[in-house]
Amino acid sequence: MPVGLSEVVMIFIVLLVFFILLILSFSIKVLREYERAVKFRLGRFVGVKGPGIFMIFPGIEKLVKVDLRMVTLDVPKQRIITKDNVSVEIDAVVYMYVFNPSDAILKIKDYIYATGLLAQTIVRDVLGQVELDDLLIKREELNKKLQVTLDEPTDVWGVKVTAVTIKDLALPETILRAMAKQAEAERERRSRIIMASGEFEASQKMADAARLYEKNPAGLRLRELQTLGEIAREKNLIVVSPSQLGTQLGEVAGLTSAVRKSKEEKK
Repeated sequence: MPVGLSEVVMIFIVLLVFFILLILSFSIKVLREYERAVKFRLGRFVGVKGPGIFMIFPGIEKLVKVDLRMVTLDVPKQRIITKDNVSVEIDAVVYMYVFNPSDAILKIKDYIYATGLLAQTIVRDVLGQVELDDLLIKREELNKKLQVTLDEPTDVWGVKVTAVTIKDLALPETILRAMAKQAEAERERRSRIIMASGEFEASQKMADAARLYEKNPAGLRLRELQTLGEIAREKNLIVVSPSQLGTQLGEVAGLTSAVRKSKEEKK
């Protein structure tokens, strides 16, 4: 059965609509707020698109998406020789983001990989110029120095390094034992200084009290009675005060004198 002209026109219109919809599906692009697209037309850079909706010519124009969000880059652990010849293992973290999408695509092939390799080199070079004590104490200062040193070359790639943090620092076992001994010796030194200072202050107070008791004998006697009262709380102790001792010695002397006089009268 022959096909009518109207049917041919209808088929043509359906195919045309389908073709237009297919082209639009490849032409319309939507980017999120944190995305940008570097646009190339026949291989030439023509600009940066996004965010939102826009159109391209399929087959003629090509897009390369770039994520502008912060990226956390883990720097692999590596062995470093410090300035005082101590071998340590350093593990660091780099925080970075793309601020210029065109430079990140046009000036370097893989900016994340390149930044990671550069971070390894800079961490090894910068930390290798400091001594172990500075590496342990001046952590914040070294982090800032690493960030500034790494941010300078990556700025050309359109990448901003906001922070470099030393995540882990592994010391040899011999160094750990030496540090433990040093810390113990330091604690012992402080303990001795505190004890000596306490004894010195106590001796000063006792000397001051002795001078006061020398001027006031009644106060010395009251202090003596107070001390005897404190000692007498222990029921299994026998306390002999100087006054009691003097009385007992006087009684013994009187008894001895009476016995001697009795013997002389008998003779």
